[in-house]
Amino acid sequence: MPMFEYKGRTEDGMMVSGVQEAADLDALGAALMVSRITPIEIKQKAAGAMAFNLFEEKVTSLDVMLFSRQMYTLLKAGIPIMRALAGIQNSVGNPKLAQVVGQLRVSLDSGRELSVALTEHPKVFDNFYISMIRVGEGTGNLDNIFLRLAEHIEFERFMRGQIKSALQYPTFVMIAMAIAIVVINVMVIPQFEKVFATMHADLPFITKMLIAFSNFMRNYWFVLIGMMVGAVWTFKSYTSTPAGRSQWDRIKMRIPIAGKIIFKGTMARFARSFALSTRSGLPILSALRLVSQTVENDYIAAKILSMSSGIERGETILRTATQTGVFNSLVLQMIAVGEESGSLDDLMQQIADMYQSDVEYDVKTLGAQIEPILIIFLGILVLILALGVFLPIWDMSSVMLKGS
Repeated sequence: MPMFEYKGRTEDGMMVSGVQEAADLDALGAALMVSRITPIEIKQKAAGAMAFNLFEEKVTSLDVMLFSRQMYTLLKAGIPIMRALAGIQNSVGNPKLAQVVGQLRVSLDSGRELSVALTEHPKVFDNFYISMIRVGEGTGNLDNIFLRLAEHIEFERFMRGQIKSALQYPTFVMIAMAIAIVVINVMVIPQFEKVFATMHADLPFITKMLIAFSNFMRNYWFVLIGMMVGAVWTFKSYTSTPAGRSQWDRIKMRIPIAGKIIFKGTMARFARSFALSTRSGLPILSALRLVSQTVENDYIAAKILSMSSGIERGETILRTATQTGVFNSLVLQMIAVGEESGSLDDLMQQIADMYQSDVEYDVKTLGAQIEPILIIFLGILVLILALGVFLPIWDMSSVMLKGS
């Protein structure tokens, strides 16, 4: 069905606008009237604009974080939720978010709960966010839930940034090395090959290998590019499957140096999300199932779901956590203390803080950890090139000295 842009007024005279799917103009007009919105303007959205509007502003996690903080402040001050949403819609800087907030107001005005209205925007509000709002509605603690969600999103953004920083340096080093190898094989070795050809001497094996690889790269570069494209396509196809994605998520955590940062960052997000869920009033089983959707790692998510299955069978949290094999002894001790004392949410928060501190330290010392590996690799590369290039020259020099 086509998409339509509309503008209208609610019963209290407030201007609203949005984008909605409908069979035709009349169908959308009727739907708006049912929602107690008097349509002022309705026009079909151009298909090209929907498909190729690359410059359309999107709602980012930062926008959602600021929205959550504003909702907390306004609700805490005693402002009704409809007035709070109206104020945010009129003051927010992102037009797309303003449109989403306007649609939330329309849904609330038609009698829906906020958590139900949020489900209409899955690209903006994830399942974790919606579930927390639903808990807040049930407990009458919606303002504090918005504050906790804002802090949670801020933490998520921080951990994603840390993991991204951890991967940037190794990626840059690998790209730089690849460029250096290409330049050497395309520009440097061919020049030495011309010199060796004038010597009419039998070349060492390592020199022959370097020249052969250089010739292959220059003459069959399209084969190498095809192989790389094929490898990337195969990797993308495999990791798009559930089994492949889980396997890759497991392998990522075993990458030297960067892998431990990815693992600790993932565990920090799990522990903090679990603490937030249980503090907000969710039962442990529901919290585990919900948190498994937020860690962005299918391998760890499967382990978390296995914990919920074990608890359903009557096992303790400590036993199920031990069986996963992803928690170290210190974390297991903290889980045991939290379970026995009834303060599991506090202990999980401490676990999250511990992992966060480890991630920050590892990222700061990442350069110092990678340098030894980089030096060894460069040393091997220089040694191979030196032997391949200079061995024939040394051999010729020895022959000339003996001849003289």
